[in-house]
Order: sequence, then structure tokens, then C-alpha cells
Amino acid sequence: MVTIATRKNRWPVALVAVLVIYVAAAGLLFSALPVADGERDWFASLIPGGWMAWSFPTAMFFLTIFLLLALMAVWEYARPGGAPRVGILRFETTRGDRLFVSLLGSAFIHLAWLGLVGANLWWALALSVIYAIAVFRYV
Repeated sequence: MVTIATRKNRWPVALVAVLVIYVAAAGLLFSALPVADGERDWFASLIPGGWMAWSFPTAMFFLTIFLLLALMAVWEYARPGGAPRVGILRFETTRGDRLFVSLLGSAFIHLAWLGLVGANLWWALALSVIYAIAVFRYV
């Protein structure tokens, strides 16, 4: 049986394992990038002739979603409970609900940025991070 004291001692191992897996997978994706004219083609298909155009940014997007879900699992392991709370929207949310709301809102922020400003998404990413922090803090 795992006690609370044992759990508190082992969660950093789970955190490091998740981060190592993420970095290793990102490294494998980086090594799979095709080279054209001596330069890495960041937007070329990683699987030529595949059923989906798995480019490096697409693969990193899904890998990062996996990282967020795994980090939420480690957070729940380290501090179980995460009791629902009522925020400014006046309905109960859990950690997972707030992650979903922040991911959904970030998608809309990026889509609006693409439509109104253009393809340079770094500011949209910064705005999405600020939005996610606000969601976890106040919702």
C-alpha cells in the first residue's frame, strides 16, 4: 500500500520520467526532419506518402498535449484531490476542467490571431499562456 509519505517522496521521479520521455520524443521527431539543400525542412512531411501530413509542428502540438495530460496526472499523484471549486464563471471546475477550458480557449485565440493578424503566432502563444494562467487561477 502506498502511503502519503511515500507518495510525496516519489512524485519527483514521475515528473522527471514524464519530462525525459517528452524530450526524447521531441529529439526523435527532430532527428526525423527531412533535410533539403543542407537545411532542415521544418514543415515537410515526416512520413512521406502517409495518410496524414505529420509535419514537425503538428507532431510537437500533439506531443505537447500529451505532456500536459501527463503533467496533470503527476500533479494529481503528488497532491491528490484537487477538489472542485467555484470560480468567476460560477460553476464547479476541477483541474482537468480548467485544463480543457484553457486548451479550448487557446485554440480560439490562435484561430482569431490567424484570421485577424497573420501567421506569426508567437504573440498568440504568449497570450494563450497568460489566458491559461488566468483560467487556472480564477475559474
